[in-house]
Amino acid sequence: MSNPHWTDRPEGGGHFAIWLIRNIALYGGRPFARLFLYPITLYFYFRRAPERQASRAFLARTLGRPPRMGEVMRHIHRFAGVILDRVFLLARDDVRQFQLSIHGLDMLFDTYRQGRGMLLLGSHLGSFEILRVLAREKPEVKLKVVLDKSQTPAITELLHALNPAIGDSVIDASGGGTAIVLGIKDAVEQGAVVALLGDRARQQEPTRRVPFLNESAPFPVAPYLIASVLDTPVLLCFGLYRGGNRYELHFEHFAERIEIPRSQRTARLDEWVARYAARVEHHARLDPYNWFNFYDFWQSDRIEPAVIDPAVADGEPRRA
Repeated sequence: MSNPHWTDRPEGGGHFAIWLIRNIALYGGRPFARLFLYPITLYFYFRRAPERQASRAFLARTLGRPPRMGEVMRHIHRFAGVILDRVFLLARDDVRQFQLSIHGLDMLFDTYRQGRGMLLLGSHLGSFEILRVLAREKPEVKLKVVLDKSQTPAITELLHALNPAIGDSVIDASGGGTAIVLGIKDAVEQGAVVALLGDRARQQEPTRRVPFLNESAPFPVAPYLIASVLDTPVLLCFGLYRGGNRYELHFEHFAERIEIPRSQRTARLDEWVARYAARVEHHARLDPYNWFNFYDFWQSDRIEPAVIDPAVADGEPRRA
């Protein structure tokens, strides 16, 4: 039987549970709210078998042995803690209660001052929300985040309720390939930093399989095609949670420009995707508990489509 795609998994907890945690967090404070991470961890461990099995499989790859029950629970607890911190990052738009270690910020700002805009490529490794530290450290930087609002409606509704202004910084990825590309194009032309995730492909989205933790895994090709069409620099970002209230935010140079000639498309795509996967693997091996893809990431029994979206395959993206 084929493993389900990650988009087929239901959102954990639902509206009531997410809003309950929101109220506990806002009115009880972070230390009190973190006490509820333990029953949440137990719920996911005992009631959400696919997530538990995915954690076991991933930790076995990175630890080199079958993980113990406590290690799987630690993995789930780490994820729940990062989700909880999104409440504090958005509700008060304040990161001062967190200890932040930032690496590569000057490099990002030097690129930003070129006025060309840029793509900031992240992953489901650690916290993507911690990128909002840019608003504090470099308030002049215009940040846009590509987010599929339809995939996690309860969390999306919560985030907008916590901070209505978040809608102005989001490029909605639920509208299809052409709409996404046009939204990114408009933002880049205005000199914005556009942050998007590069480790998950949506249903029917073209991918390339490259080495990742000793086995080939599918990664989407759209970020590299978009960067090639828009001729914009690409940086990587990793917002790693280190326990307690400590986060590390890493910015890394990836490419001044990405060129994908038609005659070398397959080979060049493989090269760029593999470079990205290697950096994700590097950080995942350093701290496996920051890995938040709780599904069969390798999808070894699935055959992904090889058709490239014409909206980003050649030349300028077309408006509808």
